Parts: sequence; C-alpha cells; structure tokens
Amino acid sequence: MNSEMPDLDLIRRTVQDYFEGMYHSDVERLKAAFHPSAFLMGYFQGNFAQISLEDWLGMIGKTPAPSEGGEAFDMKIVSTDVTEEVAVVKVADLYLGLRFTDYLTLIKLEEGWKIVHKSFHHEPKA
Repeated sequence: MNSEMPDLDLIRRTVQDYFEGMYHSDVERLKAAFHPSAFLMGYFQGNFAQISLEDWLGMIGKTPAPSEGGEAFDMKIVSTDVTEEVAVVKVADLYLGLRFTDYLTLIKLEEGWKIVHKSFHHEPKA
C-alpha cells in the first residue's frame, strides 16, 4: 500500500479500478478493487437481488464490454464519507444502457482500500 498517498486518493483509485473494470469487462481489475469475501445486493428492475462476488465476476467476464460496444464512459463518484479505516462511496454509473446508483463500502487493509460490499439500485426507465 502506498503510505505516502492520502487515503482519499487511495479510495478514489480503488473506485476508479471498479469503474474501469466494469467499463472494460476487466475481471482482474475488479478483483483488485474488491475484497475476496465481498458481497453484492440491491434492487434490479424492481426486484431484490443478491449475488456473491465470484458469481458477479463470472457474469461480468461473459458480458461484452460497454467500451467495445461504443457506450460512453459515464461513471462518477457522487459522495465519499470516510471514518478512519472505513469508507462509503456513493457512485452513479451507466452500464450497458442501464443507470445504477451504487453504495460501495470500503475497508482499509494492509494491501490497501478494498470494496467489501456493494449495495445497488437500478433506475428503471420511466
């Protein structure tokens, strides 16, 4: 871990790995951003969903990358809240034409800031 870089920058770097991993369907970059025991849950198309990191990475790996389909990169950090070694980052992202709001919980570990939980909400089209 880079002890000279401020935590906020290190958190942003982890979230950027998440964004780039999603946009390019880069499973290895996503693995670098997430803790191996992370879990994902939230609402997709109005239905509650929960999925293990392993299953989610498998889905991402089988899905054509948004970057290859010409989708614009539209992912951003909305807010960040940090308390010592714990952070929650709210992000807004476009993924394969679908709009999501994600809440990423990160923990500071020896190897750096890792996403340990992703809560998500898909915003269905009106």
